Amino acid sequence: MTTPLTDTLRAIVGAPHVLTDGDLTAWEQDWRKRVKGRALAVVRPGSTEEVAAVVRACAAAGASIVPQGGNTGLSVGSTPDGSGTQVVLSTTRLSRVRAIDRDNLTMTVEAGCILQSLQETAEKEGLLFPLSLAAEGSCTIGGNLGTNAGGTQVVRYGNTRELCLGLEVVTPQGEVWEGLSGLRKDNTGYDLRDLFIGSEGTLGIITAATMKLFPQPAAQLTAWAAVPSMEAAVRLLGLAHRYLGAGLTGFEVMGQFALSLVIKHMPQLRVPFAGLKGAPPYYVLLENSDSESEEHARQRFETLLELAFEDGCVLDAVVAESLSQAHELWHIRENIPLAQAEEGLNIKHDISVAASRIPAFVEHTDALLAREIPGVRLVNFGHLGDGNLHYNVQAPEGGDARAFLDTQEARVNALVYDAVAQFGGSFSAEHGVGALKADKLALYKSPVALSMMRAIKRALDPQGLMNPGCMLP
Repeated sequence: MTTPLTDTLRAIVGAPHVLTDGDLTAWEQDWRKRVKGRALAVVRPGSTEEVAAVVRACAAAGASIVPQGGNTGLSVGSTPDGSGTQVVLSTTRLSRVRAIDRDNLTMTVEAGCILQSLQETAEKEGLLFPLSLAAEGSCTIGGNLGTNAGGTQVVRYGNTRELCLGLEVVTPQGEVWEGLSGLRKDNTGYDLRDLFIGSEGTLGIITAATMKLFPQPAAQLTAWAAVPSMEAAVRLLGLAHRYLGAGLTGFEVMGQFALSLVIKHMPQLRVPFAGLKGAPPYYVLLENSDSESEEHARQRFETLLELAFEDGCVLDAVVAESLSQAHELWHIRENIPLAQAEEGLNIKHDISVAASRIPAFVEHTDALLAREIPGVRLVNFGHLGDGNLHYNVQAPEGGDARAFLDTQEARVNALVYDAVAQFGGSFSAEHGVGALKADKLALYKSPVALSMMRAIKRALDPQGLMNPGCMLP
């Protein structure tokens, strides 16, 4: 396909990096295969200067831009619409590590760097980049920043926002904001960094970032505990905060049914306690990172578990004896979404509620869904340490999963999101809003907040060319 705009784009980035023909599914379809659009072109610039030139060309032509990293998002936030007029701007060629400052504990990287490569680069320097999530082998740091991704270590290190000190951004006008400061203190006006993080490509294109690094822990231990209730899991969380302090780097909760799907579809994985008759309803995966030694870490872990047994919030527990055993336990947790997919189509929710209110929320919403949709199955798991649950809904056993999704998704979403609002939570905790949940903002976001968000969008992107239809409908 040749148009005046595509000719201009080829002149900017080179013809091999402007894709218009053939199978473009990898860029035009979302990760969950829910939506497939059609792009005018997929453009892959190789530098910030090329990104800026591409944006200027698109702005001059009035063509909207859909920024895209690894295309691993779960909220349809980087997929073109079906018009064939949008340009997908892929950042995957922006993959350089620009600098590592060991004394300042920072690393400056381009937006297309794969998350796992950041982790490995830091590790080679004897340092830690703690952001960790299931898609880390294919997601990019630009996408992580665009959605303010969470993951398994938020309880200690925070979301991606808390790990970022500075950004380089191409504005909707094709200008470059050079904000790659490694400063931890800079009170000189509005925090533009925080404005772009979590904006899902609607305000500009992140091209590089300065990220925080941390010393590698001297030891890291993992435990798997069976608990009698969600209330008990929250009590265990309180004990872990008290006795592990900053050493608590992971606290995941998993429902018995979620683990039964792992046992069913991935029998090669050995799930502790879950296959026993009368298995407890919930399990917790804890991680303790220690700056002193493995002996010190194990001693603190054992003290915590002894107190938890005395409290009654833990029924049984096992502590990994090796790094490979720890990986096996985490592998079970990370494979719940895959096992659920093997079971069939499902309705996913990425919600957050204050950890103290999660037991009441779960009890209320479980009962509500069971009453309204008899036979429905709940796949409940997530990051209890930071109040984030993946509260997913599976069709009744033996039912038509596609028909269930088609006829019940809107109703299930309304029931769950209304309950989340009732308990003071958020309908999107770490996956972003995207196009999938854009209509929910008007229902659950404050009108004042929406008005301010729209004012910011109009001010920075008056042509409305940056990722239209994403976040703000």
